[in-house]
Amino acid sequence: MNVQPRYIVTLLLLLLCATAGAQERKVRFATVLEGDTVPLYYLTEINIVSDGSLLTPNEIRKNKKLIRNVRLMLPYAKEGRRRLDKLESEIAQLPRKQRKAAIKQAEQDLLDEYKGDLSKYTFSQGLVLIKLIDRETGRTSYAIVDELRGKLRAGIYQTFAKLFGYNLKTHFDPQHNTQDNLIDRIARSIELGKPLNV
Repeated sequence: MNVQPRYIVTLLLLLLCATAGAQERKVRFATVLEGDTVPLYYLTEINIVSDGSLLTPNEIRKNKKLIRNVRLMLPYAKEGRRRLDKLESEIAQLPRKQRKAAIKQAEQDLLDEYKGDLSKYTFSQGLVLIKLIDRETGRTSYAIVDELRGKLRAGIYQTFAKLFGYNLKTHFDPQHNTQDNLIDRIARSIELGKPLNV
């Protein structure tokens, strides 16, 4: 095999530049702790799920209605989180008046798009949706309305919800609430594409 030296030199220079660039990036992402420079690495978050935390066949058989409700409401909760993230990033730099107008417009767009769809679902599906919104956003429905529209509007929504048996302040707590734990395990099974024969 006859390889010309200039190709070897070029290859070595490319490798050195790549290595130097990688080392240079590592130095930029560092912190100083007690006088020592410690590199910081930002890793992509991954979820490791054992089969033991997913649903057993017996749980699937006993919770068919809840599985169906989570399957129906999970896409709405995920879309809500996506739209909320987008809205919050859009309004972050806006002046107060424009921010209020953008929030009102986003609320109207949501009502126009989903009011008909959501009105056909049952009471139990609404309860599941309230839990899933908290699961997806890390905030209760009441807290989201409070942050975006203010305490008065949040109070009005909460009063109206209470008339129909809902509580917008309901927290999602899978560690201490067995129903929430079951909802979380169902949602994770759906997200992972595990079969839940209903």
